[in-house]
Amino acid sequence: MRSTRTLSVTLPPEMLKRAQSIAKRESRTMSELVREALRHYDRRRGGMRSTLRAERADERGLREGDMDRLIHESRAAQESR
Repeated sequence: MRSTRTLSVTLPPEMLKRAQSIAKRESRTMSELVREALRHYDRRRGGMRSTLRAERADERGLREGDMDRLIHESRAAQESR
């Protein structure tokens, strides 16, 4: 069984030309270029863990920063036991 799936993506003509140029210059396939772009995007956004934390915060009606504060308070309470 394949460990990859095929994805169809649409790009404006100029963006496609730029992507093809980058892939050619770096001797990469378009798939490799897109995978690297997604990894870079994920790292800049804080990765999957931060995304899940943000979703859980939203579900609980918490604002940005509340989760970090609550985690810090919880860890401090555990250490004082």
